[in-house]
Parts: sequence; C-alpha cells; structure tokens
Amino acid sequence: MKKKMSLPMQILIALIAGIVVGFILYSADLANIATNYLKPFGDIFVNLLKFIVVPVVLLSMIDGILSMNDMRKVGSVGIKTVAYFMVTTAIACVIGLVFANIFNGAGLFPPLNPEEAVYEAKEFNGFMSVLVGIFPTNMWKSFTDANMLQVIVIALFFGGAIMAAGERGKLARDIVSSFYAVIEKLMGFIISLAPIGVFTYMAWVVATQGSEILITLLLVIVCAYLGYIVHAVVVYSLSAKVFAGMSPIKFFKGAFAAMIFAFTSTSSAATLPVSKECAHELGAEDDIASFVLPLGSTINMDGTAIYQCVATVFIASCAGMHLTLGQMVVVVITATLASIGTAGVSGAGMIMLAMVLEALGIPVAYIGLIVAVDRIFDMGRTCLNVTGDIACSLCVTKWESKKQK
Repeated sequence: MKKKMSLPMQILIALIAGIVVGFILYSADLANIATNYLKPFGDIFVNLLKFIVVPVVLLSMIDGILSMNDMRKVGSVGIKTVAYFMVTTAIACVIGLVFANIFNGAGLFPPLNPEEAVYEAKEFNGFMSVLVGIFPTNMWKSFTDANMLQVIVIALFFGGAIMAAGERGKLARDIVSSFYAVIEKLMGFIISLAPIGVFTYMAWVVATQGSEILITLLLVIVCAYLGYIVHAVVVYSLSAKVFAGMSPIKFFKGAFAAMIFAFTSTSSAATLPVSKECAHELGAEDDIASFVLPLGSTINMDGTAIYQCVATVFIASCAGMHLTLGQMVVVVITATLASIGTAGVSGAGMIMLAMVLEALGIPVAYIGLIVAVDRIFDMGRTCLNVTGDIACSLCVTKWESKKQK
C-alpha cells in the first residue's frame, strides 16, 4: 500500500507551486487573476479556520483546565507562559535593534522622503482600557466577534467553575469532553485542506506584491527577516533544546506545517488548529498546549517586536535622526510592555509601532513609508510568533513535569 504524503510535505509543495504560479502571473501582468480567482479559495479556507477557532480555543482550554484538575497548576502554567513570552519579546527587541543598526550604519537602508508618508494611527486608549475589555459583558458577542482574550477568560471561568462544582459538574465535564472530541474531528478535516489555502494565498501574494515599492524596501525587509530567522534559531530552538531536550532539527521539522501556514495566512489565531497538531506531535502535553497556544496566539508578539525595532530605526534614519543608546532602551521597554498592552487589539502591530514612534518623538504618519509592504513583514512575524507558541508549550510541559517528580 502506497504511503500517503505527510501534511508538512504537501504544504511545502503547495508553497513552492504558489510562488512559481504567482511569479508567472506577475511576469505576465496577470495579477488580477490571482486576486479574482485564486485568493477567494484561500479566503474560504481561512474562513473555515476562523469559524472553528473559537470552539477550538474555548473547548480545548476548558478541557485542558479540567485535565490539569488543579487551579494551582493552571496558575503555574499561566505564570510560566507569560514570563517566557515577556523575556523572549525583550530579546527579540534587542535582536531587531542590532540588525537595524548594522544595516543603518552600513548605509543599506534606502533614503526615502518622510514628508510624503501618509498614515493615520488607530486609536489606543491605554493598558487599563484593554484590561477592562478583556472581561466580557456578553458571552455570545465575544464568540461572534472572535475576541480571543475574552474567549480565553470565559474558558478560564467555566473551567474553574466546573472543577469547583465537583460531582455535580460531571455532566458539564462530559459535555465539554464530548463536544471537544467532535471539534477535533472537524478540525482534522479542515487542516487537511491547508495545502489549497497555502497555494492560493502564496500565488496571490507573489503576483500582487512584486511592485517597485517592494524592490525599494527590499533591504529593510531582508533586515527584518534576518532578525526573525536568528530569533527562531537562537532563542526558540535553543530554549527547546535546553529546557525540553529537543534537537533544533526535530523542533523545526515538527513545527514546519504550522510555520508555513502562519507565513501564508498571517493569522496566529487561524493557525491555532495546525499549531495544536504540531505541538502534540512534538510531545507537548495536551492540557498544557490547550492552554499555552491560545494565550500565545494573543499575547506573543516577538515577530512584531523585531519588525517594529527595524521599522523604528529605518523611519528614524529617513527623518534624519540617529537613535542614542538611551532611546534604544526606551524602544525595548516600550515594545515589550506594548506587546501585552495591545494584546487582542485589532491592528496591534501598527499600534505598537505608533506607540514606539511617539515615545521617541517621531511623527506617527511616517509609518506610511512602509505600510505598503506591511503584509510581507506580517508573513514573517506571524510565522515567528507561532513558532514561539509551540516552543513555549514544549518548555512549559518540561518544567511542569519536573515539578511533579
């Protein structure tokens, strides 16, 4: 019997095929074909993922909490997860600044006129506003809006309440377990369609983004991607090696399917079902992965941190500013705190960048210099974020297993 090709290999082939088809369409000036006839199939696939992501997060988190059977363990896992993401985000900022200053010092950043930039920043009402918004006023609205932080809070409350109810909560526990088993089957079917989504999205991106602005900002993009790669290899695979005892090759091979899908979809939330499969295959405990991955998809912004550090140095150079060491420290602190402060806010990446620019006294409108190629940056930073989520689930699994011995 012929062995079926693995999903990661199917996704890789779809990625390469998408790049080839996209380049052909771009060369033939037929980008509209990709936009009108290929991208809609990718949109359908992402819609299916978004349709399933709320029940996956809600049921998997409740099931994970009930599997832990101890709210102290839930708190322990939560603290370790947030600490991991805060530390790696600070490291990501440093890596981003190092590469940005190397490129800027070598005169590799293109000289653009910042006065031509036009961008209107989205309003951000501060951390306390986000904190209040985390707690839902209407459970069903949280589900229909796919507000992931609120869904996580709902899962925490329900999981804790079912556990506290003891024997009387057994029916609710069984219902969650039964529904989650059904959702897992549905999730498996939707994930099997991933190569179609990857192919159509990749073809569309290559066909439409091969413009003059892409060539102009190529070195800025290369700088950010070098930061992404170094962070993934040095921080994530090294932490998986040191804390989880896993070789970098095994780690990246296991996380590959989620990384590629995140790269093409630019959505950590939509990638959750694939991330969960990858984390499970790599050996993360289901209850811990069910808790860490949804939380990470919302608050882990290491890729965004690297992007905004590179963007800040580039924009500052265009504005004729040379950042001092003190200003770079401000960038690291602002970016790290903003990664939590803007969690769950639509367009968080741009809001974080706007906050950093404001802290340095650079006009926020200058973001317009790079906004045209933001999707290219977004592909890499989402891929990095998802990789970090999986690495964190492995590390927390190992830490918790050591504690139980």
